[in-house]
Amino acid sequence: MPGWWITPTFLCVKVKEAKVTEVQINVARENYRPAAERASLLYFILSDLNKINPIYQFSLKAFNGVFEKAIQHTAPDDNIKQRVINLTDEITYSVYMYTARGLFERDKLIFLAQVAFQVLALKKEVNLAELDFLLRFPSKAGVASPVEFLQPQGWGGIKVLSEMEEFKNLDSDIEGSAKRWKKFVESEVPEKEVFPKEWKNKSALQKLCMLRCMRPDRMTYAIRNFVEEKMGSKFVEGRSVDLFKAYKESSPSTPLFFILSPGVDPLKDVEAVGRKLNFTIDNGKIHNVSLGQGQEAVAERALEVAAAQGHWVILQNIHLVARWLGTLEKTVEQYSLGSHADYRVFMSAEPAPSPEAHIIPQGLLENAIKITNEPPTGMYANLHKALDLFTQDTLEMCSKEIEFKCILFALCYFHAVVAERRKFGTQGWNRSYPFNNGDLTISINVLYNYLEANPKVPWDDLRYLFGEIMYGGHITDDWDRRLCRTYLSEYIRAEMLEGEVYLAPGFLIPPSLDYKGYHEYIDDNLPPESPYLYGLHPNAEIGFLTVTSDRLFRTVLEMQPKESDAGGGSGVSREEKVKLVLDEIIEKLPEPFNMVEVMAKAVDKTPYVVVAFQECERMNILTHEIRRSLKELDLGLKGELTITSDMEELANALFYDNVPESWTRYAYPSLLSLGAWYADLLLRIRELEVWTTDFVLPATVWLAGFFNPQSFLTAIMQSMARRNEWPLDKMCLSVEVTKKNREDITAPPREGSYVHGLFMEGARWDIPSGVIADARLKELTPMMPVIFIRAIPVDRMDTKNVYECPVYKTRMRGPTYVWTFNLKTKEKAAKWILATVALLLQV
Repeated sequence: MPGWWITPTFLCVKVKEAKVTEVQINVARENYRPAAERASLLYFILSDLNKINPIYQFSLKAFNGVFEKAIQHTAPDDNIKQRVINLTDEITYSVYMYTARGLFERDKLIFLAQVAFQVLALKKEVNLAELDFLLRFPSKAGVASPVEFLQPQGWGGIKVLSEMEEFKNLDSDIEGSAKRWKKFVESEVPEKEVFPKEWKNKSALQKLCMLRCMRPDRMTYAIRNFVEEKMGSKFVEGRSVDLFKAYKESSPSTPLFFILSPGVDPLKDVEAVGRKLNFTIDNGKIHNVSLGQGQEAVAERALEVAAAQGHWVILQNIHLVARWLGTLEKTVEQYSLGSHADYRVFMSAEPAPSPEAHIIPQGLLENAIKITNEPPTGMYANLHKALDLFTQDTLEMCSKEIEFKCILFALCYFHAVVAERRKFGTQGWNRSYPFNNGDLTISINVLYNYLEANPKVPWDDLRYLFGEIMYGGHITDDWDRRLCRTYLSEYIRAEMLEGEVYLAPGFLIPPSLDYKGYHEYIDDNLPPESPYLYGLHPNAEIGFLTVTSDRLFRTVLEMQPKESDAGGGSGVSREEKVKLVLDEIIEKLPEPFNMVEVMAKAVDKTPYVVVAFQECERMNILTHEIRRSLKELDLGLKGELTITSDMEELANALFYDNVPESWTRYAYPSLLSLGAWYADLLLRIRELEVWTTDFVLPATVWLAGFFNPQSFLTAIMQSMARRNEWPLDKMCLSVEVTKKNREDITAPPREGSYVHGLFMEGARWDIPSGVIADARLKELTPMMPVIFIRAIPVDRMDTKNVYECPVYKTRMRGPTYVWTFNLKTKEKAAKWILATVALLLQV
């Protein structure tokens, strides 16, 4: 149309039409906003996952791919509202499936919980103050529980909860109807039970808050149920990764990345997928490079050939070639475009033991499809898996067939036990060890050689080889070595040939069977999964579940959005909350010890006085750092100083109720939260103040109150060595557990010292009979009575009917070791060794 024909009237009509169209577009666009908001929320949760483990990296480009595929997969619907609901659900589920296959099992629930809480917050369906309570679990310190079925910390939580309007009178109701609450709290699965009285009408989140106070060990199950209720059961169903499906999503620019676990090899799975598509190592279409020294050039050539000819490259253990990873990142990126359509890269690496040690470049991780491979859990799966390493031919290869088969089965059980004990944390092993299938197969070869070479079974030699070399070669902790030795002395002994050895309560060593028969014997006779299978008390599982749920809530708390009003949903800003905590700490912090005055009071420099001096000096260093750092942060918050990264870290710690790292550097090991840690610090200072007024040894000493408890125990030996003129290197401590509590002791003993404040983990002390006894269910760390410690010459030490019990500062065990106390036992010491019974100074 010639330009001069366009009339003003025509233009006006078009402008009006455009305005109407714009309104229609805006209305249509607004309809889809909930789906867009959900997608954006999910992306930010995804990009935060690297706080859990730096190997969890996701790019926006990869996320967009998942987002677009989800839109294509969504069921169409003419009703716009239903269409948006379908879209939102499909996007959420697709992102979950894409992400979950690259997360370790323990982190999947953290991710799900964060998604559920954030989705509900977006819909305004969650009370932020209640969510904050659930995640932080603030607990009133120093309150005694009036009911025996709740721990002091749990009761402290109930007291805080009762101050909220929705939970008014919860504390008095529990006291008043103790019987009904006891039945609820002590039930097997309280998360599925109905709450007593009107509390059953509370919302799902409110029930979680109450349950966290009462049964912290059941919270992982409760959160799983919560996610199922709010988001649907498909999110919590266990699914194994379909590698073929993952392969179909890959491309020359989207590699597959396997995050490895000990004892798992994904190579077999990749080869199985390759065979379906005619890609094998034999026909040259798969290049398998196991990285290590000098293999970098081989890998580079393989990538070049594969990109040109459309082959697959498998690069195993890339974490072993830290210096070459930058080159690998560039090479993978270079071939991601313009290569043959069939070209694929598969990589595998172990995650770093700590975030600081993480070395894998972001570029390799964020666009890759990440897949975790974890070994099966539980004794049943592990025992079958151990047997699967052998065949009927293995069972028949030895001339001493009966002995060989018997010991082989016991070793398979031992292998499953040492691998699976890891899940119990420090009650399993003091340190984590990479036991693997090679340990078992080599042990069986050694067994075969030794049985063939000796006329009789060399029991001692075999136990030594397995316990000190094959498996013991991994072990670096003396207590763990003792545990390993004890397992072997219990499982592998001459009596097993008569079929009289129980590998676990109710699980006898099997008679001589064929290969299939052993698998069937496990199916028919292995008791259900429980800590008893490992020689542990059921409390070990409660402890491990409690630690797992605490970690879940702590991680979700630290992943919460950092808006200024997110000071815990209480209407207080982040800065205000930090300032409140800061002021409270400074206000209660006592003045430092005046060392000149303290020294002047001590006439005689006895070993005990020297210990007191050292403790006061160390306390001064710690309180000085607390005062200095808090005053600096205070000036920063007022705007008088520039906020540095150290101040930022301190503020974060105060906000999250963590003990700041700059303080722990000068402090003692502790696993307490900041509030409880500070209350404990003030008690320690008070104890030192009392002791340094006149330097008279307290009637009973709080052993946990020392920075260095070893120095006090050594002082007991020194003072008695001086008094009796005994050589110090020929002395040891004698430990006698009294029948008294702290309140019953009014004066110190003539020699040695009374100590209090110790807890036993893994068992309990039976006061009437004066020996170690089985723990009571749900009593994880019962208090010990007062202990009388004195020094005696080594040759007077009673070593009969005793258990050498390690003493640790905290539940972390390992590096917090203090001393060994010999405790009386009527049962075999082996029982307590397998249950890893220990004394703890702080719980």
